[in-house]
Amino acid sequence: MGLVLSGRSRIAVWGAAAVLVLGPAVAGCSDDSGGRTGKTSSPAASAPATAPADRAAAQAEIEQNWVRFFEPGTSTDDRVKLLENGEQFRALLDGMKSNPLARQTAAKVTAVTFTSPTGATVTWDLLESGTPVLSALKGTAVLQDDVWKLSASSLCALVEMSDAAAPGC
Repeated sequence: MGLVLSGRSRIAVWGAAAVLVLGPAVAGCSDDSGGRTGKTSSPAASAPATAPADRAAAQAEIEQNWVRFFEPGTSTDDRVKLLENGEQFRALLDGMKSNPLARQTAAKVTAVTFTSPTGATVTWDLLESGTPVLSALKGTAVLQDDVWKLSASSLCALVEMSDAAAPGC
Protein backbone atom coordinates (compact mmCIF):
# COMPACT_ATOMS: atom_id res chain seq x y z
CA MET A 1 0.00 0.00 0.00
CA GLY A 2 2.96 2.31 0.45
CA LEU A 3 1.66 3.77 3.72
CA VAL A 4 4.39 4.50 6.27
CA LEU A 5 3.22 4.15 9.84
CA SER A 6 4.69 5.64 13.00
CA GLY A 7 5.49 3.34 15.89
CA ARG A 8 2.24 4.20 17.70
CA SER A 9 0.17 3.78 14.52
CA ARG A 10 1.84 0.48 13.71
CA ILE A 11 1.03 -0.78 17.22
CA ALA A 12 -2.62 0.22 16.83
CA VAL A 13 -2.88 -1.43 13.43
CA TRP A 14 -1.12 -4.49 14.78
CA GLY A 15 -3.53 -4.62 17.70
CA ALA A 16 -6.52 -4.42 15.41
CA ALA A 17 -5.29 -6.69 12.66
CA ALA A 18 -2.09 -8.63 13.13
CA VAL A 19 -3.60 -10.83 15.81
CA LEU A 20 -5.77 -12.12 13.01
CA VAL A 21 -2.84 -13.77 11.29
CA LEU A 22 -1.54 -15.42 14.43
CA GLY A 23 -4.43 -17.88 14.52
CA PRO A 24 -4.65 -21.05 12.47
CA ALA A 25 -4.51 -20.69 8.71
CA VAL A 26 -7.85 -19.87 7.20
CA ALA A 27 -8.66 -20.41 3.56
CA GLY A 28 -10.73 -18.06 1.48
CA CYS A 29 -9.58 -14.57 2.49
CA SER A 30 -9.71 -13.33 -1.08
CA ASP A 31 -12.56 -11.28 -2.37
CA ASP A 32 -12.76 -12.22 -6.03
CA SER A 33 -16.02 -10.37 -6.49
CA GLY A 34 -14.55 -6.92 -5.85
CA GLY A 35 -16.29 -6.71 -2.48
CA ARG A 36 -19.78 -7.17 -3.83
CA THR A 37 -21.04 -10.56 -2.79
CA GLY A 38 -24.37 -11.60 -1.40
CA LYS A 39 -27.83 -10.69 -2.47
CA THR A 40 -28.16 -8.19 -5.25
CA SER A 41 -31.07 -6.16 -6.47
CA SER A 42 -32.12 -5.48 -10.03
CA PRO A 43 -32.43 -1.79 -10.75
CA ALA A 44 -35.98 -0.65 -11.45
CA ALA A 45 -34.90 2.06 -13.88
CA SER A 46 -32.87 1.64 -17.05
CA ALA A 47 -29.85 3.35 -15.42
CA PRO A 48 -28.11 1.34 -12.70
CA ALA A 49 -28.95 2.39 -9.17
CA THR A 50 -26.06 3.80 -7.18
CA ALA A 51 -27.56 3.39 -3.72
CA PRO A 52 -30.02 1.22 -1.82
CA ALA A 53 -33.70 2.19 -1.89
CA ASP A 54 -33.52 3.30 1.77
CA ARG A 55 -30.19 5.11 1.74
CA ALA A 56 -30.50 6.51 5.28
CA ALA A 57 -31.26 3.13 6.84
CA ALA A 58 -28.42 1.46 4.91
CA GLN A 59 -25.94 4.14 5.96
CA ALA A 60 -26.97 3.84 9.61
CA GLU A 61 -26.57 0.05 9.48
CA ILE A 62 -23.15 0.30 7.82
CA GLU A 63 -21.91 2.77 10.44
CA GLN A 64 -23.30 0.72 13.33
CA ASN A 65 -21.94 -2.59 12.04
CA TRP A 66 -18.51 -1.19 11.17
CA VAL A 67 -18.06 0.31 14.64
CA ARG A 68 -19.44 -2.83 16.30
CA PHE A 69 -17.00 -5.04 14.38
CA PHE A 70 -14.04 -3.20 15.92
CA GLU A 71 -15.44 -2.73 19.45
CA PRO A 72 -13.26 -4.61 21.95
CA GLY A 73 -16.25 -6.30 23.60
CA THR A 74 -17.68 -7.73 20.38
CA SER A 75 -17.76 -11.52 20.47
CA THR A 76 -16.26 -13.68 17.75
CA ASP A 77 -19.75 -14.88 16.82
CA ASP A 78 -20.89 -11.28 16.30
CA ARG A 79 -17.75 -10.40 14.31
CA VAL A 80 -18.36 -13.40 12.07
CA LYS A 81 -21.86 -12.07 11.37
CA LEU A 82 -20.51 -8.57 10.61
CA LEU A 83 -17.77 -9.68 8.18
CA GLU A 84 -18.31 -10.73 4.58
CA ASN A 85 -17.89 -14.52 4.45
CA GLY A 86 -17.10 -14.23 8.14
CA GLU A 87 -17.26 -17.93 8.96
CA GLN A 88 -14.11 -18.40 6.87
CA PHE A 89 -12.30 -16.03 9.26
CA ARG A 90 -13.59 -17.43 12.58
CA ALA A 91 -10.23 -18.67 13.87
CA LEU A 92 -8.54 -15.40 13.00
CA LEU A 93 -11.29 -13.29 14.54
CA ASP A 94 -11.19 -15.36 17.70
CA GLY A 95 -7.69 -14.04 18.37
CA MET A 96 -8.95 -10.46 18.66
CA LYS A 97 -10.79 -11.02 21.91
CA SER A 98 -7.69 -12.07 23.86
CA ASN A 99 -5.15 -9.62 22.44
CA PRO A 100 -4.47 -6.70 24.81
CA LEU A 101 -3.67 -4.30 21.96
CA ALA A 102 -6.88 -5.13 20.12
CA ARG A 103 -8.81 -4.35 23.32
CA GLN A 104 -7.67 -0.72 23.03
CA THR A 105 -8.69 -0.16 19.40
CA ALA A 106 -11.96 1.01 17.95
CA ALA A 107 -13.32 2.55 14.73
CA LYS A 108 -15.17 5.74 13.91
CA VAL A 109 -16.95 6.01 10.56
CA THR A 110 -16.65 9.48 9.04
CA ALA A 111 -18.35 8.93 5.65
CA VAL A 112 -20.28 6.37 3.63
CA THR A 113 -20.52 6.67 -0.15
CA PHE A 114 -22.67 4.17 -2.00
CA THR A 115 -21.22 2.61 -5.12
CA SER A 116 -24.24 0.39 -5.85
CA PRO A 117 -27.34 -0.88 -4.06
CA THR A 118 -25.13 -3.57 -2.47
CA GLY A 119 -21.81 -1.80 -2.01
CA ALA A 120 -20.35 1.27 -0.34
CA THR A 121 -17.02 2.93 0.33
CA VAL A 122 -16.49 3.61 4.02
CA THR A 123 -14.12 6.31 5.26
CA TRP A 124 -13.12 5.68 8.85
CA ASP A 125 -10.60 6.38 11.60
CA LEU A 126 -8.75 3.79 13.65
CA LEU A 127 -8.78 4.82 17.31
CA GLU A 128 -6.55 3.75 20.16
CA SER A 129 -8.05 4.42 23.58
CA GLY A 130 -10.40 6.89 21.87
CA THR A 131 -7.67 8.85 20.05
CA PRO A 132 -7.33 8.63 16.25
CA VAL A 133 -4.04 6.98 15.24
CA LEU A 134 -4.94 6.54 11.57
CA SER A 135 -7.45 8.82 9.88
CA ALA A 136 -9.37 8.74 6.61
CA LEU A 137 -8.85 5.04 5.98
CA LYS A 138 -10.90 3.64 3.09
CA GLY A 139 -12.71 0.34 3.16
CA THR A 140 -15.79 -1.21 1.65
CA ALA A 141 -19.06 -2.48 3.01
CA VAL A 142 -21.14 -5.07 1.18
CA LEU A 143 -24.71 -6.24 1.51
CA GLN A 144 -24.60 -9.98 2.13
CA ASP A 145 -27.58 -12.01 3.35
CA ASP A 146 -29.52 -8.76 3.93
CA VAL A 147 -26.85 -7.44 6.34
CA TRP A 148 -24.35 -4.64 5.62
CA LYS A 149 -20.92 -6.09 6.45
CA LEU A 150 -17.27 -5.12 6.50
CA SER A 151 -15.85 -6.57 3.29
CA ALA A 152 -13.24 -9.31 3.38
CA SER A 153 -11.01 -7.10 1.21
CA SER A 154 -11.14 -4.36 3.88
CA LEU A 155 -10.00 -6.79 6.55
CA CYS A 156 -7.20 -8.02 4.28
CA ALA A 157 -6.10 -4.41 3.59
CA LEU A 158 -5.90 -3.76 7.33
CA VAL A 159 -3.79 -6.88 7.83
CA GLU A 160 -1.49 -5.76 4.99
CA MET A 161 -1.04 -2.35 6.68
CA SER A 162 0.41 -4.15 9.70
CA ASP A 163 3.10 -5.68 7.45
CA ALA A 164 1.70 -9.10 8.25
CA ALA A 165 0.35 -11.66 5.85
CA ALA A 166 -2.82 -13.69 6.10
CA PRO A 167 -3.57 -16.76 4.00
CA GLY A 168 -5.62 -15.79 0.99
CA CYS A 169 -5.23 -12.03 1.41
